[in-house]
Amino acid sequence: MSRFLRTLEPGENRLLAALPHDEYARLLPQLQQVSFALGEVVYEFGGKLDYVYFPTSSIVSLLYTMENGTSAEMGLTGNDGVVGIALFMGGGTMPNRAVVQSAGGAIRMKAKVLQNEFARGGEFQHLLLRYTQALITQISQTAVCNRLHSVEQQLCRWLLLSHDRVKADELIMTQELIADMLGVRREGVTVAAGRLQDAGAISYTRGHIKILDRERLELTVCECYRVVKDEFDRLLG
Repeated sequence: MSRFLRTLEPGENRLLAALPHDEYARLLPQLQQVSFALGEVVYEFGGKLDYVYFPTSSIVSLLYTMENGTSAEMGLTGNDGVVGIALFMGGGTMPNRAVVQSAGGAIRMKAKVLQNEFARGGEFQHLLLRYTQALITQISQTAVCNRLHSVEQQLCRWLLLSHDRVKADELIMTQELIADMLGVRREGVTVAAGRLQDAGAISYTRGHIKILDRERLELTVCECYRVVKDEFDRLLG
C-alpha cells in the first residue's frame, strides 16, 4: 500500500502546475500525496479505480499482459501526466495494467472529484484532454518502435523518456523488468545495455542504471523519441 507523505508539492506535476491559480486553489483540498514502491501495481486490467494519480517523482508503466504471462509496455507516465484516464474518458474500467517502474511520489484525487471537475469544463478539462492526445501519440509510436527498431534503439527511447520524467541521472531498474517493459528477451536487453555501457552512455550495476552521456543516447535513439517528446511539448508546454 502507498504511504502518506507529510508535505504536498503539486507543482512537481506538470499538469497540476499548469492550472490557473483559482482552479488549483479549488482542487488543493482534494489532493493527497502518496508514495509508490518499485514494482507496485497501481491497477490491474479490468479493474476500477477509486483514485486518479498525478505522478511527481515516480514513473508508472502502462502494460498489456498476454494470456501466457508475457507483457509489453504501451506507454509510461511520470510528472508530465496522470494515471487513470479511463475515469474521465468514460471507459469506467482500466484497459491495461499499471505498474510502478520507478519508485517515488504521486498526488492522488478521488475518482468522483475528478469526474465532477472534468464535467465543469475549463482549463483542467482541457489539460486532461491534451494529455490524453499526447499519450495516444506515445502509445502509437511505441507500437511502431517495437515493431521496426532494434532493441538498442528501443532501450535508448525508454531511457530518455524515463530520464525526462525524473530529476536524477540514476534509475533503479532490473534487466528483467526492462525486458518486460520492452516485450523482449532478457538476453536482448543485456546485449543492448552492454553496448551502451561500452560506448560510455550508461553504467549498469545490480539494478542501477546511471545515464553518463545523454547526448550519446540521443544520437543512438530512433526518431520515435523525438516524435513523442515534441508532441508532449507542443500540447503541454
